[in-house]
Amino acid sequence: MQITTDMIKELRAKTGAGVLDCRNALQETDGDFDKAVELLRQKGLAIAAKKASRETREGTIASYVHTGARVAALVEVNCETDFVARTPEFQQLAKDLAMQVVATRPLYVRPEDIPAEVIEREKESYRAQLADSGKPEHIIDRIIAGKLEKFYDEVCLLRQPFIKNEEMTVQDLITDAIARLGENIVVRRFVRYELGEE
Repeated sequence: MQITTDMIKELRAKTGAGVLDCRNALQETDGDFDKAVELLRQKGLAIAAKKASRETREGTIASYVHTGARVAALVEVNCETDFVARTPEFQQLAKDLAMQVVATRPLYVRPEDIPAEVIEREKESYRAQLADSGKPEHIIDRIIAGKLEKFYDEVCLLRQPFIKNEEMTVQDLITDAIARLGENIVVRRFVRYELGEE
């Protein structure tokens, strides 16, 4: 199949991948747009996995103040070099993450950050809800594990659906940025302020 410039432009606009990567993905998938998107996503995951062990000492602290100045957030996003930290793409990523924090009220960056006592409290709550269900213990354990995963999706920033594209998680957004920018990117911490909140 003939790969046109318009096809490459469309794939580039959807994925943010480089022109050459888009052309190669389209050629590899015989012009199938959806398969090319998935191929580029898989390559991005592989790139991100390779870069995950790299140290991130540079970056930025982004802020977002919602209209009316009643809710705001600060987010520290780190990368490997000052050069990447100053790029408009990295700055926009950090701003989007601050907006995400304001909109979705996460409590932790990732599941590993949740204190053990909070997880135990959640498990006990779920177990109490299922106490009178009459289900066998191994089924209850599976249900609790599923409910915990949903809990992580709600309270952990990286597991939440991205507010500007619900089809991807915040972690997917960061993985895509790692693939495009060529550096490891880590959300270090965040804080959310709401007027009158203790």
